[in-house]
Amino acid sequence: MKIETVRELLNAEVVCGEEHLQDHVYSACGSDMMSDVLAYVKDQAVLLTGLVNSQVIRTAEMMDMVCIVFVRSKKPTEEMIKLAKSTGIVMMLTDYRMYDACGMLYANGLIGKKVRHE
Repeated sequence: MKIETVRELLNAEVVCGEEHLQDHVYSACGSDMMSDVLAYVKDQAVLLTGLVNSQVIRTAEMMDMVCIVFVRSKKPTEEMIKLAKSTGIVMMLTDYRMYDACGMLYANGLIGKKVRHE
């Protein structure tokens, strides 16, 4: 799915990374716990979160994520925006709650990854 499609589906405002809206994402992850993101996300993905701190950007960068969507009208700090710009990560805001935003993306074909329990 193109990041532009994610933007349209979530009626999201682009904060930075407009030049990457034609890039593709292949899965999505919704979490406010960056430890879960580190454990389960392995490819180019969209991160949906309500957590607003620079650790979100650093985690996304480490996991090669290409887009972060802040849910529930959460607003990133200027420091976060600067960091996202320097790493080439698209950053967007949506008014939807995480549950709704994840459901909308899933219903339109953007899947998550199956978690294997051991």
